[in-house]
Amino acid sequence: MPSLIPVVLCAALAVSFWTVIGFALASRLVPQRHLALAIAPAFGWAAFNAAALPILLWVGYGAATVGGLGALALVAALGSSARALRSRPGPDRASGVPWWAYAAAALLALACALAIVPKFADGGVLLAEPMYDHSKAAMIDDIARFGVPAGNPFFAEGDGPSHLAYYYLWHFGAALWSTVLGISAWEADIALTGVTAFASLSLMMGLAVWFSGRRAAAGLVVLLSAAASLRPVLDFALGHATLGALLIGSDGLEAWLIQATWVPQHLAAANSVVLAAILMARLDRLPAVLAVPVLALAVAAGFESSAWIGGVVFAAAAVPIGLALLVRTAPERRLGFLLKAAGAAVLAALLAVPFLRDEAAATAARQIGLPIAFHPYDIVGPILPAALGRVLDVPGFWLILLLVQLPAIYPAGTIAGLRLLSAPSPTRRVAAALALLAGAGLGIAWLFMSTIANNDLGWRAVLPGILVLTAFAAAGLEAWLRRRAWPAAIAVGLLLLGLPDGIRFVSWNIEGYHADAAVGLAASPALWDAVRRYTPPDERVADNPLYLRDAVIWPVNISWALFARRRSCFAGWDLARAYVALPVERLKRLDDQFQRVFAGTGSPEDLAALVRDYGCRTMVVTPHDGAWMRDGFAESPYYRKVEDEPGKWRIYRAVLP
Repeated sequence: MPSLIPVVLCAALAVSFWTVIGFALASRLVPQRHLALAIAPAFGWAAFNAAALPILLWVGYGAATVGGLGALALVAALGSSARALRSRPGPDRASGVPWWAYAAAALLALACALAIVPKFADGGVLLAEPMYDHSKAAMIDDIARFGVPAGNPFFAEGDGPSHLAYYYLWHFGAALWSTVLGISAWEADIALTGVTAFASLSLMMGLAVWFSGRRAAAGLVVLLSAAASLRPVLDFALGHATLGALLIGSDGLEAWLIQATWVPQHLAAANSVVLAAILMARLDRLPAVLAVPVLALAVAAGFESSAWIGGVVFAAAAVPIGLALLVRTAPERRLGFLLKAAGAAVLAALLAVPFLRDEAAATAARQIGLPIAFHPYDIVGPILPAALGRVLDVPGFWLILLLVQLPAIYPAGTIAGLRLLSAPSPTRRVAAALALLAGAGLGIAWLFMSTIANNDLGWRAVLPGILVLTAFAAAGLEAWLRRRAWPAAIAVGLLLLGLPDGIRFVSWNIEGYHADAAVGLAASPALWDAVRRYTPPDERVADNPLYLRDAVIWPVNISWALFARRRSCFAGWDLARAYVALPVERLKRLDDQFQRVFAGTGSPEDLAALVRDYGCRTMVVTPHDGAWMRDGFAESPYYRKVEDEPGKWRIYRAVLP
């Protein structure tokens, strides 16, 4: 089970390391030192990880190479920062992000991390709902043990090589700390979830203070980010049945707090593309020798953490951002701007080649055609005829859904953003670039959906817009409060109406999900310790994909993902459909086959296939499985029992023909 001390140590070292790296770069690329400090954690994360991945692919992954690379980067960054601090005047303390705002951001980031921490009650282990998505801790463990390129811990054909059909830069960044500090993947996941949230808040606070010129805007960022949906208030006012008839469920389009907790990899990508848009806005005035590679690293980090945000959203936004900036660039600087932008695009593509190749191969292997389909976001509920509802969905996205799901930032951020577009340069250039990025993300979520597993495109494409709208809204709200302008009352009212959902979300995560599997989950570490005694590190294990399925609210093989530290032959439908590049029908047949085997109804051929076709070397049977009473493994010539813990587990090893 995760321990508090390694988590805190990892988080503190990660924030410090990436802040030093990021400040060394940002202090030379942005106009104000306080802004450089605020964006430094996100900047350092993007630049270091996007550069470290190809380097470690070349020199080899291991504790020595990871530690050596980090030490070299840290020494270089400290030297560069010292020179920058000597050559530039000190910041005006009245214009920077105040310490109390950083402290508030750390507390909100802690609330995100607490969702991933196990809770202990009545002899069992409780998990919060977001742990469903953090079953990806298996990816962190796999990278920490085997290095890069990342293999697939969820499935492989036979004993052949396995490739992970997923963007994994965030998990690679967590694996680096797991490798260097010797901590578990779960501990690294908890720490880096909090660090990513803190870096995102710091980025938004820096922008809000820059746009407003007032330190108080930083604190407003934290308040706005703690708010979530109006749905609990509407549910109370209208009744659950009435609200369900009026509006379809939000279905994944959630506020910052919820997305930061569930999907830190997508949040890291959103941080990266926001940084890329800022750099594009300043590209005409920056030296190419530094701006081009750093912009390329930010773009690559966005894509390698989320193909939807760093690929689809940024690709859609980059052209209009570039054209708008080109028009606003002095004629004598336009050629230089174009050359720098083109150079950064080429370099980013070269950095991302492995991911581009794997994503293309995975899409082809799934046999689904295009991974994106035109489908306006479903909003209007069954109160209206379906045909009319689908027509009203189109304007309803902007008039209803965004207001309901993002009440604290959508109206205020839109109004404040429009005002910033008339601000003096360079603020206007940065605001324009960020507004176009936000518009592209929201527009894609409005009209398109992804066809692989869930609609991750529609759910995550809004994240850059959320970051931008939050910074805009904080800057605008600070000015309205100071002037006692009427928009302040509306903005504060919407903020207060959104806070109950945020508070409810945090309280649920602190309490955890009460499941019947809690006691079994508490015993899981001992089970997997026993499995590892018989299973070499490079071999795969098979357990029931439905084992302890109700430990989280959606069924997932969470016990294996968190504790096994071994790859799975087939980790189950919910994990395979997102991370295994096979057609859906093939995955369904695999899921049925493995469920039959562990239900005790599998044929001799089913049991033989585990060894012959899927590289299973160790099999785990527990009293939760039908195979505990109808144990086909005991009768099969392909397996021999190596351990029988009465009433707890049986472990079998494959007998190779």
